Amino acid sequence: MSDLMLQFGLDVRIKHDPLGFGYGDDVIGPLPEIRTLEQIRRSLRNPDCDGPEQVYAIAMDVAKQQHLAELKKRMLLFGIVTYAKGQLGQEPIRSQGHVHRISTHSGWSPPELYEIWQGKAIVYMQERVAYEPGRCLAVHAGPGEKVLVPPGWAHATISADPYQPLTFAAWCDREYGFEYDTVRQYKGLAWYPLLQGNNIVWQHNPHYQSVRLHAIGPRQYHEFGLSNKPLYSQFETDPARFQFIAKPGSVAEKWRRFEP
Repeated sequence: MSDLMLQFGLDVRIKHDPLGFGYGDDVIGPLPEIRTLEQIRRSLRNPDCDGPEQVYAIAMDVAKQQHLAELKKRMLLFGIVTYAKGQLGQEPIRSQGHVHRISTHSGWSPPELYEIWQGKAIVYMQERVAYEPGRCLAVHAGPGEKVLVPPGWAHATISADPYQPLTFAAWCDREYGFEYDTVRQYKGLAWYPLLQGNNIVWQHNPHYQSVRLHAIGPRQYHEFGLSNKPLYSQFETDPARFQFIAKPGSVAEKWRRFEP
């Protein structure tokens, strides 16, 4: 049994050479999807930069076998992502900026609930991909902390430490999909994270109106009934707890008042 099983409720082993995952006897999961540097260049500040050939690995729909039918019924899935060490030119290792595609079963662009497992993360999010991007936030989080991205917001997950791989999990809509094209038209999101020594600094993307970037820490999201326990363990205790991820319209008033 791995240390991550003890901490986060799933017997999953993280592999970094090559990137990927190993699963315990009671856990099922797919072969990871690998995002290479060539695949994500169009989303970077400098598309011609150097960096690791394999940037990150994604395993969508990891679960204990006995929970799979319940997850399918609820249109939920649990995904795990791990990053390489290093950097992408002047940028830290990060995901591509994207917006979640509208799900046909809910009619909403789904939210996403992150849980950091290893490393240091910054979840960057902005209200919309438009010249006036609305609120822009950089949420700093470490192991065990959660970050909730609300419906329709553009976002990217950034490794804040080039010497330590980042690993995180997330509750997602089972009918997940990523929209990249609009972000690429704007040459990325409204703020670029850059490495300056061991620190992250931010550079405004001139394709957007100049707006303030707010750096904040995570919170507990009590209004959604969440606790400090691992996300997967909370599902085991109460499978209905994360229904707001697949059916965000059922808590529409909470999204109208939502503060990340």
